[in-house]
Amino acid sequence: MTIETKFNIPLVASLALREKQIQQNYRPIIAVHKWFARRPGSLFRALALAEFGEAPLADLYFTANNFPGRQVADPFMGGGTPLIEANRIGCDVTGFDINPMAAWIVREEIEHLDITVYQEEASRFLHKLRHEIGPLYVTDCSLYGDTDVPVKYFLWVKVISCESCGQEVDLFPGYVLSQNARHPKNVMVCADCGELSEVNDRAVPGVCKSCDATLHAKGPAGRGRCVCAHCDHENRYPRASQGPLQHRLFAIEYYNPHRKAQHKGRFFKKPDAKDLARVAEAKQRWHEFHAHFVPEQKILSGDETDRLHRWGYSHYREMFNHRQLLGLELSCRLIARVKNERVRHALATNLSDLLRYQNMLCRYDTWALKSLDIFSVHGFPVGLIQCESNLLGIINNKGTNVGSGGWTNIIDKYTKAKRYCDTPFEVQRHGTRNVQIPIQGEWIGEKLNGEQRRNVAIHCADATTVKLAPNSLDAVFTDPPYFGNVQYGELMDFCYVWLRRLVGNEAEGFWRPSTRTDGELTGNVTRSWGLPRFTEGLARVYRHMAEALQPGAPLAFTYHHNKLNAYFAVGVAILDAGLTCSASLPCPAEMGGSIHIHGTTSSIIDTVFVCRDTGHVPRRWLFESTDQLAAIVAHDLAQVAEGGHKPSMGDTRCIIFGHLTRMAIWNLRLTWEAKLSTDEKLDRFAKAVRALADPDDLLERLQADGRVSAPAEPLFSAATTLGRIRDAVSFRSSLCRDRKRSRHLCR
Repeated sequence: MTIETKFNIPLVASLALREKQIQQNYRPIIAVHKWFARRPGSLFRALALAEFGEAPLADLYFTANNFPGRQVADPFMGGGTPLIEANRIGCDVTGFDINPMAAWIVREEIEHLDITVYQEEASRFLHKLRHEIGPLYVTDCSLYGDTDVPVKYFLWVKVISCESCGQEVDLFPGYVLSQNARHPKNVMVCADCGELSEVNDRAVPGVCKSCDATLHAKGPAGRGRCVCAHCDHENRYPRASQGPLQHRLFAIEYYNPHRKAQHKGRFFKKPDAKDLARVAEAKQRWHEFHAHFVPEQKILSGDETDRLHRWGYSHYREMFNHRQLLGLELSCRLIARVKNERVRHALATNLSDLLRYQNMLCRYDTWALKSLDIFSVHGFPVGLIQCESNLLGIINNKGTNVGSGGWTNIIDKYTKAKRYCDTPFEVQRHGTRNVQIPIQGEWIGEKLNGEQRRNVAIHCADATTVKLAPNSLDAVFTDPPYFGNVQYGELMDFCYVWLRRLVGNEAEGFWRPSTRTDGELTGNVTRSWGLPRFTEGLARVYRHMAEALQPGAPLAFTYHHNKLNAYFAVGVAILDAGLTCSASLPCPAEMGGSIHIHGTTSSIIDTVFVCRDTGHVPRRWLFESTDQLAAIVAHDLAQVAEGGHKPSMGDTRCIIFGHLTRMAIWNLRLTWEAKLSTDEKLDRFAKAVRALADPDDLLERLQADGRVSAPAEPLFSAATTLGRIRDAVSFRSSLCRDRKRSRHLCR
């Protein structure tokens, strides 16, 4: 065994922690396209090197490695991290994902691209698009009088008609446009005249510079109610039966390249008559168009998409304004004319990723002063203030992007991502500096310069039905679905319905009208998918992978969840596959500052489960009491802390759950009856876990010792019954709490 003895927790923890803070700087390849909850590339690089390499991990990690002929598979490839890291060190890789968007994205990540040809075509594309719609993305500088300077962001407020007097009512939750963090002063919107005023104190803002009306930080809209300023009637929203709410352009942030050097802070303005005329022009041009590529699909019901239905959205096209629809349709038309298929697919991928910022669900961060993409909280949050980014993008005189969410941003990130494939690097800490270490000799792809070749097989397929040849795999590395995870299929449909119109039958699986399928492995309240179904699907996949592994080869995967019963599915799946869990290793895998994690009891630590068909486990990892488990967990916490992370209660909880799962598998392996019903197996596994240790007691001890940094809810109750195991773990309420905790949003 090698991972079990060579995995260096402090080293990998320190690498993964830094990577997850600015993942794009460490693994530029992730910028090819958005995917959710990507695990650190450094973690899977470490796993592969620990398994295949001969030297200590610290000696291997920052040097070139090559393991030709090794066969690695990932049955849940998602964003492709395990496959990319294995491919990079010379392995042949095979990946499966039931979601056609995942298969498309991983192909785009790995498939070789002539960067020079791509850049030339992208430059021609941008020139043509700028000629068509460039005038719609400029404004006049209200401070210095310069004309036709580029707009960064258009800010819109939702409006309703008063049910009593019929007047238009702005649904402002607050009137603070910009905080005084990245701008010298606070910028506030006047509720009476709409002018913008700069003030020193948000709590005592004074009066409007234009009309002398008193300024207010708090707006009239909240909790689905808004009082009409004209007649004092309390209106309710949303009004689903009337369709999506309309929007009014109320502010613009722009960029003035002529004055930037002498100007302090950002440039804000209330839209003038010319700005409103451009909005009207875009609307008129759009209505004169016959769209070929804008999707007509309805939004299907689901855990996440039902939020859109409650706000009156029934079709995906309703989530875009006229200017966005016009620009996206023209973009698609230009891309469709590109003759080089590889470059055409690259630009189509760019458009799909661009959609995250080009829609009317994006919000404006009043602290960071930037657009937040639609998936910033892994859902479809519908705010009252929406941010429209410049579709074209802005390049300053230094050649770098200004603002976010435009074509120039996406093309630049994609170029860096594909350059990384040809010349990958690692980032090493030297004192207080991060230094890029080129790893010469490694590369990502099926070929390099048309000469060296590797076998890469990417499939849009249900891994529960896939069977590979016996003894054909040297390892399986994967990040499987977590029971109760984000509904990736529902979210990815937002991009898929556009990409499908653009590439059609050129992509595997794109014959499906939706990325969603009955074969998805997740908890789902809308579809009544519970833990037994998840368990059965995971067990089938692991069983097929185990049959394809060579004797003694590992199936290693990451996992974490806040609820212990979600681990029962993992234990049952491993046992059903005839495997033994030989290690449960902690590693940071999430960014603690993420909007959907910050301030919650969620863990940023994953457990890496290493499973083999052999029954050998280091004796020091076996335990029969809470005291023995406490020593193992304390050692893990010390190792993680040595890597630079102070474990929280949520982290510690997941580490405990991992060891309980591993030990229960060990104790049940010789008497396991795979033919029992799923409910019986889950019940048996739950009893085996309860018999090992009291996690509440253990956590209290560790907290008393000062090893963890925050209190937590009870971990596991003896009252847990088989009936509760059958129920789907509900995370919708916790996800809503996470979203409410996101700060600095002009919503």
